[in-house]
Amino acid sequence: MKSNLQLIEECDNFPYPTPLTPNQASDPPPQSDFESTLYHLRIPPSPHTYGYLLPSTVNAMPWTPSFRITAHTVEILPPPPSSSPSNPSSSSTNAAHITTALSTLLSLARHRKTFQILSGWRNELYPLHGAPGVTIERAASALFGILTTGVHMTVYTRSPTAGLKIWVPRRAATKQTYPGMLDNSVAGGITAGETPFNSIVREAAEEASLPEALVRGKARACGMVSYFHIRDARAGGETGLLQPEVQYVYDMEVGADVELKPADEEVQEFYLWGVEEVRRALGEGRFKPNCAVVLMDFLVRHGVLTGENEGDYVEICARLRRRLPFPMGGGGEGGGGGGGG
Repeated sequence: MKSNLQLIEECDNFPYPTPLTPNQASDPPPQSDFESTLYHLRIPPSPHTYGYLLPSTVNAMPWTPSFRITAHTVEILPPPPSSSPSNPSSSSTNAAHITTALSTLLSLARHRKTFQILSGWRNELYPLHGAPGVTIERAASALFGILTTGVHMTVYTRSPTAGLKIWVPRRAATKQTYPGMLDNSVAGGITAGETPFNSIVREAAEEASLPEALVRGKARACGMVSYFHIRDARAGGETGLLQPEVQYVYDMEVGADVELKPADEEVQEFYLWGVEEVRRALGEGRFKPNCAVVLMDFLVRHGVLTGENEGDYVEICARLRRRLPFPMGGGGEGGGGGGGG
């Protein structure tokens, strides 16, 4: 059985930098040995890093003239002045240019079958956070190691006799990612231009047959969790790709008259399980890694996991909200910001 801390570490498995001693200073901030081998995605003249690429990705990618590769840096070049004679530096022009550069490159890589992960092309656009108006195909986000965002909602019942019970879905065996594993009640990625709450309303209808009015009336925002994940074979595509994520977390208590039912091909079936059954499935590693993290947050907030019954309580709470090294705002998500589903 896996411990609760091991479940956190399985999801948040990107190496942390070696801690500084009290007499050390670092500018820029310290990096892990692994992090120092990665390529940084940059958009000049911004000083920000927007994602991390593996050397193997950089070596295999069929780069176009819109990109410049230097020592540990992948730069998306600005549009030539002739492409926007009236206002060459406008943000909308730059955003359209960057989006087109990424789309052209990824379409070429998909056509050449350069990366297995692109066989799961979704025709869904994710925002590039920190770069307003820039979008990228969802299936390619892990190739560039960019920050993605999603929504996860735990739907539960509570009664004096049965106690706390949680609706748990099983992912369809045909899913491209983590087929057949257990999931959160409702979860999915936030697409470009979508707010977190509208995303959870949409996903609740699509995945669990929950009426919009019910979700809008009863879903409660409960903060977020964040982690930096290195993907394994269960995620589909190349192993070792990087997936930093923020998940907006919601709770929704429902009565015994509400039943979650699959509404699309992504969910095989739903179970209504007591807390001990959920914890046993967690310990057996049957949940998708990031769903285990969201459930851990739920169990902490609802007083199931406490400092009295969990020896790693402080470390678990600290690890639920990792500070990520990428800009968050201005990604076009409409007021919030995964990849969830």
